[in-house]
Amino acid sequence: MNFQDLFNFLTQLQQNNTKEWMDSNRKWYKSLRGDFVLWLDGLDITMAELHDDYYPTPGKKGINRINNNLMFHPHKPIYKDHFGAGLDKAPNSADFYIEVGVKQCLLAGGFWRPDPKTLRSIREGIDYNGEELLKIIEKPSFKKVFGGLYKDEKLTNAPKGFANDHPHIQLLRNKTFAVEHQMEMSEVLRDDFEEKIKVVYLEMLPFRRYLNNATTV
Repeated sequence: MNFQDLFNFLTQLQQNNTKEWMDSNRKWYKSLRGDFVLWLDGLDITMAELHDDYYPTPGKKGINRINNNLMFHPHKPIYKDHFGAGLDKAPNSADFYIEVGVKQCLLAGGFWRPDPKTLRSIREGIDYNGEELLKIIEKPSFKKVFGGLYKDEKLTNAPKGFANDHPHIQLLRNKTFAVEHQMEMSEVLRDDFEEKIKVVYLEMLPFRRYLNNATTV
């Protein structure tokens, strides 16, 4: 995968974020998208070797659309400034997300503002065994890679059904249970980029497993 060519395309796209420009450069886009899908296919095979519970996710299934959803976000530009994809993407589970863009590159995973049922399940899991989650997110290597949980809006008080003096009230007040690892473009362009992905993936795995166990009925 020629990520430098991808960055060049995305840079020009953001400078000419119109359907007319995209139509004129559709061949370039389709070539890059095809290469990205093939790269994801190879990465999917590599990642599947890391553990037995990996959920195979072909590139065509994992890749996200480059168009923004203007129905819900009418003020956004027509096209995104990145290529993104989810791997290890079992239905209704915390997936592993890769984003390569001109404004940010990142590896992330978990649940971003999940639906009420999923959020309730996570909170019940914390109520039952929050110590395990704390052990995962307070591990020094986890903090080094992710810093902590993704910072998002929190409830002011305890969620319904939980006491304000709950020992894990700070976790229970979260609306999002996710982590992310920011990267520079230079890291994406390095020969060891895939090794970096594997390291971050494995560090995140216990966190994602905790969430998936909590949300499995």
